Amino acid sequence: MPSPPLAVAGGRSDETPVRRGPWTERGRSALLVLSSFAGGLALLFLVLEQRPGGGWRVLDIAVGALASLVLLVRYRAPLVVGPVLAVAGAFSATAGVANYVALFAVARSRPTEQAFLVALADIAGALVFWLLYPANSALSLTVVVNTAITLAVVAWGALRQKQQDLVEVYRDRAARIEREREQRAEQIQMAERARIARDMHDSVAHHISLIALYAGGLAVAGDDAGNVGTTAATIRTTAISALDELRTVIGILRDGTAVTPRDPEHEHTVAGLIDEARQAGQLVVAHLDLPDHDGDTGSTAAPREPLNAEHVYRVVREGLTNARKHAPGALVTVNVRREGGDTVVTVTNPIEETESVLPGTGAGLSGLVERIATVGGVAEHEVVDRGGNTHEFRLSARVPLR
Repeated sequence: MPSPPLAVAGGRSDETPVRRGPWTERGRSALLVLSSFAGGLALLFLVLEQRPGGGWRVLDIAVGALASLVLLVRYRAPLVVGPVLAVAGAFSATAGVANYVALFAVARSRPTEQAFLVALADIAGALVFWLLYPANSALSLTVVVNTAITLAVVAWGALRQKQQDLVEVYRDRAARIEREREQRAEQIQMAERARIARDMHDSVAHHISLIALYAGGLAVAGDDAGNVGTTAATIRTTAISALDELRTVIGILRDGTAVTPRDPEHEHTVAGLIDEARQAGQLVVAHLDLPDHDGDTGSTAAPREPLNAEHVYRVVREGLTNARKHAPGALVTVNVRREGGDTVVTVTNPIEETESVLPGTGAGLSGLVERIATVGGVAEHEVVDRGGNTHEFRLSARVPLR
C-alpha cells in the first residue's frame, strides 16, 4: 500500500517546466525519477509487512522502475500515464509513489473531473493491492487512507493549476498594460509631432507669403537703392527664420528628436502681426477690441493680450496668410471683439479672379478648425456672396476666454 508522505514528496518535486534551461529540466526530471523509485523501494522493504518474494519481488521492482521512468512523459499524455500507473500500483508496491505523482500531473494539467476519475482508479488499485496482500492493514483503513491520499493529491494539483492560471492572467494583464502604455506613449509622440508639424506649416507658410509680398514690392521699387536695400534685408531675415523653422520640423519628423521649435505666438502679438503685414505692403484694416487697446492698430505698441491670445493670434495669422496667397493686393479686414465670455475673430478679404502666386492645400484651415475645437471654440471659413458678382472669403472663430 503506497505511503502518503512519500507520495506527497514525489508530487511536490513535479512542476510544469516554465522557461527553464534544458540542463536544469533534465536534472529535475532525473531527480524525480530517482525519488519516485527510491520511495517505491522504501514502501517495499520498510513499510509493508507482507510483500512479494522471490521472482515476484524482482518483477515488482522492475515494474516500479519502469513506472518511474514513465513519469518523464507525464505532462505530454497525463490521461494515459495516470491510469496506466494506477494499474501498475495495483500490483507493484515499488510503483506506489509513481502512481500518485502521475495523479498529481493529471490534477495539475487537466480538469478536476478527469483527475477524480484517475483518483477512483488509484483507490480501486489500492483495493486490488489489499486483496493480494491483506496482512498489511484492515480493509477499512486501506480505503480511508488511500481515499484521503488521492483527494489530497487531487486538491493540491488543482490548487497549483489555479495558481498557475492566475499567474498567467496577471502576466497577460501586465503585458497588455505594457503594450497599451507603449501605444499611448507612441500616440502621444505622434500627436505631438503632428502638432509641431502643423505649427511649422502655419509659421513657414506665413514667412514664405511675407517673402513673396516683399519680393513683389522689391520688383516695383525701381532705382530707390535705400528702399531696395531695406527690403532685401527684410527678405533675408524672413527667409532665414523660415529656414530655421523648416529645418527644425524636418529634423523632428525624420529623427523623432524631441525638440520644441520656437513658438512665435509667445513672441508676437496680434497687433505686431498686423504691423508686420503692413510693413510688407499688405493692405490691412484692423479693429481690435483688446484690453488696454482702443480701436484701430495704428501703432506698433503691443497691447495686453487676452488669455486666449495664442488662438486669436493663430486665427489672424492664418487669415492674413491666406489673403496673401490667394488674393494678393486685396484689402484685408481684421476684427477682434469681445462677446460675453468669448473672443470673436473675423478676417475677410475679397476673392480675386487672378491666379494664386503661392499654392495652398487647405491644411492650415483644417488644422486651425481642429485646434480651436480642442479649446471649446468654433472656427469656420466660407465664401460669402456680396452681390454684384462679387464674393469675399471669410474666416471666423469664436474662442472662449478661459
